[in-house]
Amino acid sequence: MNVVGFAGYSGSGKTTLVEQLIPILKSRGLRVSVVKHAHHSFDIDHPGKDTHRHREAGAFEVVVASSNRLALMREFEQAAEMTVHQLIAELYDGVDWVLVEGFKDSDLLKIEVWRGPTAEYKAKPARYMSDDFIVAVATDTPDQLPEPTQRPILNLNNAQSVADYLITQQERFAYNFA
Repeated sequence: MNVVGFAGYSGSGKTTLVEQLIPILKSRGLRVSVVKHAHHSFDIDHPGKDTHRHREAGAFEVVVASSNRLALMREFEQAAEMTVHQLIAELYDGVDWVLVEGFKDSDLLKIEVWRGPTAEYKAKPARYMSDDFIVAVATDTPDQLPEPTQRPILNLNNAQSVADYLITQQERFAYNFA
């Protein structure tokens, strides 16, 4: 299993890049999973549905499955922030790539997604200068990076080239379940 994180501020393009990478990697015969950091109050279940009623009744876990998909919902009795490593451990064994969105402070190797300023987007500080786990920067404005870097600069608008980078560097992203 190979694991790579995508770190960047809201609006930088992380979700779009991950969304574009999934079918590219799948087209190469690879199985892809995603771990996404969400805000505290997210919910994938809806009032009135059986699974929601089971959760409301106090079930710790509810698994709903069909011939096409499976979903596990776990209710924490007290707030508990799982680490990215705990979440990766929950994934199916036979996955080739795990794309992690968020978890910007994790110890995973990450690609920073960074955008320069535009009329619609106010540039945020870059993290690559102070985060040793950032191994590359995906950007649409390499000429506007705050500081030069020896890290690879990837074209944020070319997911194919980002996928090529991941494949050529996949040994580097091999995940150790230690």
